[in-house]
Amino acid sequence: MDYQYLHWDPASATDKDLFRKLLDMYQHLLLATGGDAELSFAWLERIGDQYGLFRPDYGIDQFREELLKEGDVERVPTGGLRLSSKGEVRIRRDSLQRMFTGLARTGGTGEHRTGKAGPGVTERLSETRPYQFGDDVGEVNWNGSLQNRIRRDGQLHGSFREEDLEVFETETSTSCATVIAIDISHSMTLYGEDRITPAKRVALAMVELIRTRYPRDDISVIVFGDRAQEIEIPRIPYLTNGPFHTNTREGLELAAQILSRKKHPNRQIFLITDGKPSCLTENGRLYKNPMGLDRKVVNKTLEMAALLRRRHITVSTFMLTDDPYLVGFVEDFTKLNKGRAYYSSADQLGSFLFVDYLRNRRRRVH
Repeated sequence: MDYQYLHWDPASATDKDLFRKLLDMYQHLLLATGGDAELSFAWLERIGDQYGLFRPDYGIDQFREELLKEGDVERVPTGGLRLSSKGEVRIRRDSLQRMFTGLARTGGTGEHRTGKAGPGVTERLSETRPYQFGDDVGEVNWNGSLQNRIRRDGQLHGSFREEDLEVFETETSTSCATVIAIDISHSMTLYGEDRITPAKRVALAMVELIRTRYPRDDISVIVFGDRAQEIEIPRIPYLTNGPFHTNTREGLELAAQILSRKKHPNRQIFLITDGKPSCLTENGRLYKNPMGLDRKVVNKTLEMAALLRRRHITVSTFMLTDDPYLVGFVEDFTKLNKGRAYYSSADQLGSFLFVDYLRNRRRRVH
C-alpha cells in the first residue's frame, strides 16, 4: 500500500481540526511535563511557532481560551492554569482511543489465554467444532449442520445424525483484578529516551477501559523506585520519575497485598519496567547495588515470582528494552511465575498490554 505524505497546512484546517491537532500535542506534553499545564502551553507555543502550526486568527491564546471554555483547564488563585478533573477524564478517554487505534494498526499481538477462570458471561464465537454429548443445543450451528448432512447423504430433507451436528465455540468473560506497577526509576528517561510518558498513557487508557467497559473488574496503580506506593487514579498524569533505583520486589509485594483484598477469580499484575532490579528493602532499610545484576537482589525478586505463582497471581512483564543483559533474568522470572514476558518499544506498549488484558479475562468453554 502506498501512502502520500503532505505538509500540514493550518490555513486549510477548520477550527475544529486545528483544535484537535493541538489538543493531541498538548495532552502528550501534559504527560511529559508531569501535568504542568502552564509549561505544556509554553512548549506547545514554541513548537507551533517553529513548525507553523498556528493560523493568524488561531494561535496559542485562542487554543488556551477554548480549553478554558471546554473546562479542561481551570484558573488557580495565582492567575495561572492547571488541569481540571474534566481534563483528567479527557486524557484517559483519549488515551484509550489512541490505544484502540494503535491496536487496529498492528492487528493485535497474538493470543494468550489462561486456564483459570471464575463465573462470568458466556459469549458465542464464530468458530465451530463437532457436537459432543452434553453440549447445549442452543449453541448448535444449524446452517453448518445442514451442510454437513447434505454432504453426507445428498438430500435436502431428512434426519440429522449426531456426526452432522456442529456447535459454536464459546468463551466466558470473567471478572479480573489488575494492578499496574510502573517503574519510576531514573532510567525511565535515561539518555534522552522518554519511557515514563508512554507508561502513564497506557495506565490511563487501561483505567478508562475497565471503568467504562468492564465495570465488574478492578484496577489499581502502584509505582516503584527506591520504595513502592499505591497512587490514586487522578495522580497518574502528574507522575514523574526521579533519581531512584528499581525496587521490583517491593513493588510486587505491594501489588500482592492489594490483590489479596480482592475477591475476583482472576488476579494479575502488569509490570512495566525498563531495567534490572537494583535494590530491595530489608528490615526497613534500603539495600542497593546499581552495578550489574546483584545476586542477592535478583534471588529475592525471583522468590517473589514463585510466591505469586503459589497465590495464583499472574505477572505479565512489559520490558521496555531488549537488552540481552536482562533477558536471562526476565526469562527466569517468567518461568517461575508461569506468566508472560513482552519486549516492547515504548510506542508498542499499549497494544501489547491491551491484548494481554483481554486474553487473560477469558477462557474457552467446551
